[in-house]
Amino acid sequence: MKRKSLISLMLLAAVSMAACGKAEKETDTGAESSDGEVKEFTAFFAVPGTEINDDNEIQQKIAEITGAKCKETWLTGQTAEEAVGTLIAGGEYPDLIDGGDGMAQLYDAGALVALDDYIDQYPNIKEFFTEEEWDKLRQEDGHIYWIPQFSNIYGEEKATTHNDEAFWIQTRVLEWADYPDIQTMDEYFDLIERYYEANPTMEDGTTNIPYTILCDDWRYFCLENAPQFLDGYPNDGSVMVDTETLQVIDYNTTPTAKRYFGKLNEEFKKGIVDPESFTQTYDEYIAKLSTGRVLGMIDQWWDFAYSVNDALKQQGLGEQGCNYVPLPITIERGIKNQWHNSGSVLNVSAGLAITTSCDDVEGALQFVNDLLSQEVLDLRSWGVKDVDYKVDEDGKYYKTQEMRTQAADTAYKASHFCGYSYFPGYTGTSRDGINAMSPQFQPEEFYDGLPDDVKACFDAYGAETYVDMLGTSEAPGPWYPMYSFSSTMTTSTPGGIAWTKMGEIKHEYLPKVVMASDFEAAWDEYMSVYEKCNPQDFLEEMQTELDRRMEEAKKYQ
Repeated sequence: MKRKSLISLMLLAAVSMAACGKAEKETDTGAESSDGEVKEFTAFFAVPGTEINDDNEIQQKIAEITGAKCKETWLTGQTAEEAVGTLIAGGEYPDLIDGGDGMAQLYDAGALVALDDYIDQYPNIKEFFTEEEWDKLRQEDGHIYWIPQFSNIYGEEKATTHNDEAFWIQTRVLEWADYPDIQTMDEYFDLIERYYEANPTMEDGTTNIPYTILCDDWRYFCLENAPQFLDGYPNDGSVMVDTETLQVIDYNTTPTAKRYFGKLNEEFKKGIVDPESFTQTYDEYIAKLSTGRVLGMIDQWWDFAYSVNDALKQQGLGEQGCNYVPLPITIERGIKNQWHNSGSVLNVSAGLAITTSCDDVEGALQFVNDLLSQEVLDLRSWGVKDVDYKVDEDGKYYKTQEMRTQAADTAYKASHFCGYSYFPGYTGTSRDGINAMSPQFQPEEFYDGLPDDVKACFDAYGAETYVDMLGTSEAPGPWYPMYSFSSTMTTSTPGGIAWTKMGEIKHEYLPKVVMASDFEAAWDEYMSVYEKCNPQDFLEEMQTELDRRMEEAKKYQ
């Protein structure tokens, strides 16, 4: 189950996907108080993150432009629901918040400020969504309380990095096999098996880990939701949608699901699946990937790449082929994969909100508005001109190799870069019509900045980007993504009760299924317990929501 498209956890541009063709006007910046002092706001984001230094250089520059700054804090040692519950119990909140899976709790507690009467006063915020998109954000009481941050493509879409889920594999494995054509799950694991048999260790003698699985808390999507992709469906996260019948399908019980988990069971018995998969924490998983030992895994790019890639670069492990590329894996050849879709993903279940503890709602909204000015967007994503990037005679932004290396340094990032990564931002094209909103989407800069092993891999497959390794499918229908509804479900409905129980059962039983000595018996037991969750109640409510979304879409056609 994919949670809230957490997309871009460490992404300096705070970006992901959504509506094209926005208006080009911007409001003047200026949240500075009447006495000339810089306003200071607080924000909490219910995801793990990295705090910047108090004297961060770009944060100071942004404060000079906007008259405001924000102290960001991140989730540590709790789930999103636990952290939000603690805030609600205390009755005191930061000025701004994204509670992740706890947004419904905040809404129910009356902790959020309705934004309806404010939006029209802030042009950059107003243009962030179309009227149809703003309407999708209205809650049961008819009001809008949060702004999804990662849902906008400005101008032309520039897809270079596959920011989403995939079967990832290290380039050294592909190079060893002379860059073979790998399209199916069986072919993928066969290649990893053969490489591991021939290369049990790294160059320094460290033992390789053929395949690991992240199952920690909500991130168990790395284990459980692959069947939807293997059958050629996009990431609706909680169900599949038959595009011909417009009926929801439970991907947990399909023949492909059984075959997939049977394969994991087979690979576990062979010693290919990491035995620590079901006990490792997220931090332990990231540390493990950062050693370069792990040959392959399923994950979302945003969930690992922004920390792991820098770690590999700093250790010189790219020279050993330890960087990851995605493969277009399905259950059988001939199935068109939908790991990567064009267009937008508007996740209405969470976003940036202003709390009732904020004493200056207008100032907070002005700050959010100012962060969407192009001048500030450039600072957030590109950095400082002539320090972090240069501009050629045609106005195109680019970086030197020294700048790229510097940008990967942990200490430099903490003292210098300020992405305000959980505030609203854009992908796509800058308002200047020349540059991408952030470096990783600038085609020339993207390619020039690639590690040599990735370049060689792309060249071998006739690709120029990570997206080319998978291919691009058309944007799914107006229902997409269904996880934006399932992630708001509570135990107040039969479907919500079933959904909660289904998650609990999958957490408990799927590791047992993978590790079982008798897979068939373990699968039958899992299916028996799963059916007792009454998944049909969940599917019926998902079908009702699918039908509602299709009807709602007709109003805007």
